[in-house]
Amino acid sequence: MKKKVKTYTISTVAELYGVHPQTLRLYEREGLLKPSRSEGNTRLYTDADLERLELILSLTREMGVNLAGVEIILNMREKMLAMQREFELFLEQLKQHLDNISFPFQELTNSEAIVPVRRRPPVAFQREDKNEEVAGND
Repeated sequence: MKKKVKTYTISTVAELYGVHPQTLRLYEREGLLKPSRSEGNTRLYTDADLERLELILSLTREMGVNLAGVEIILNMREKMLAMQREFELFLEQLKQHLDNISFPFQELTNSEAIVPVRRRPPVAFQREDKNEEVAGND
């Protein structure tokens, strides 16, 4: 049994947020909002759509961001959320991997490490003010 999602029509959303329905249609044309459609092709806005609209209105009204800027911000926000989900998945996999290791980390050899470590010998370079070699690490 599917859970019914609460939706709002364009006129209800326009009235709730004090915007003209044409503004909502513009946001949809620009790709900023993507309401679903009923069988009769009526726009149906979900709570998630309303949250996104609130962000759009905050950016435009309070911060003076134009629609091109809003699009960039929303795209960056989505990418950051995707990266955060990927990072959390990576951390979970790392924790699972570490749980499977039954010996101290100090005993790890390079072939057993998750990421191979390459150790380079110190690099010798010449000082410009003196003609002596100095050992250094980079």
